[in-house]
Amino acid sequence: MDIKKNIELLRARIEKAALRANRSPEEITIVAVTKTVPPERIIEAIECGIKIIGENRVQEAKEKFSIIGNRAEWHMVGHLQTNKVKDALKMFSLIHSLDSIRLAEEIEKRATEPIDCLIEVNTSGETTKFGIKPEELFTFYDSIKDFKKIRIKGLMTIGPGWAVTDPEASRTSFRLLHDLRDELAQAYDQEFPVLSMGMTSDFEVAIEEGSNMIRIGTAIFGPRE
Repeated sequence: MDIKKNIELLRARIEKAALRANRSPEEITIVAVTKTVPPERIIEAIECGIKIIGENRVQEAKEKFSIIGNRAEWHMVGHLQTNKVKDALKMFSLIHSLDSIRLAEEIEKRATEPIDCLIEVNTSGETTKFGIKPEELFTFYDSIKDFKKIRIKGLMTIGPGWAVTDPEASRTSFRLLHDLRDELAQAYDQEFPVLSMGMTSDFEVAIEEGSNMIRIGTAIFGPRE
């Protein structure tokens, strides 16, 4: 698996998708998702220009962080359990998956300094997915907006699982998140610059619908074993 070539191909695909949407490719941030990827291959990706590592599990991240350290920025992209918050705060600069009041309260209690977070919204309506329901977003934000240790930087979503057979389902899901972000920004007269949406199977559609942060694993590291 040629990581360098994969990253070059990924950047070319990002550029095409961005230009189709009359956007600059420079707007798009790549988060390399490293679930099950060994440290030596992560380091190889960093040496090829990857600047942000995304991990799904705190325990796995801890093991890799002890080897890789701050050679890259670390993001928490998976579901964060409240009992893992203390460890997560030591490694991650952005938590993509703030999805409950309970988690927000635990972060507020444990954090020694403010941490950037994205609110995860379940735009596909799948019961197997985490995230705030779209119709509950404003109530949720209202309940955490005065927390001192949480800085909401934007929103995150995961495209629908059936989008492989129905690509337009992804587009609908991503467009909804984009619209929700704009409505939230207008309602609270505040910028929420980050839209984290799009993975290997659907990042081009996500970029066309306004994503500026994509979470890519397979297209960089190949299929997981």
